[in-house]
Amino acid sequence: MKSIVFSLVFMSIGISGFAQNKINWMSWEEAVEANKTEPKLIFVDTYTNWCGWCKKMDQTTFKQPFIVDYMNARYYAVKMNAEMKDTIDFNGYTFVNPSPGGKRSTHQLAASLLDNKLSYPSFVFLNQNFERLQIVPGFQNAKNFETIIRYFVEGASAGLTQEEFMKDYKPYVK
Repeated sequence: MKSIVFSLVFMSIGISGFAQNKINWMSWEEAVEANKTEPKLIFVDTYTNWCGWCKKMDQTTFKQPFIVDYMNARYYAVKMNAEMKDTIDFNGYTFVNPSPGGKRSTHQLAASLLDNKLSYPSFVFLNQNFERLQIVPGFQNAKNFETIIRYFVEGASAGLTQEEFMKDYKPYVK
């Protein structure tokens, strides 16, 4: 009986640990609300349902344990479908998809965040005031992505340029 109880406890711990090993993706509205009580950097993954490289990021880079832990601890991670049909009110503006029934119609908030440079995937880094720090277009493997996410937390916050940050950079992802 004790071995059955032990096995069940061990399995539940293992399952709950496994469930935690993913990025805590939020909607835009959830990130805005969370940022009011605990300000953090905001990371926006702009994707589309038809984008193969977006799916590859989800299957590889966004599942790498160091990336998951780092993102969850230091960013509000927003998963934004650039072709969503939702209306979003933010900062006194209403953002919509102007042609929600049309093929590949881009939502106004996604277009604004990407400065109308619509390639997918693209990643937008925002500070705690929702001011854009940088747009990073294209697929990123885990090693490259680690460099980028760590720079905004550890380098830019210390006033370093990306080049200065890279001088002493020691990656965790191999």
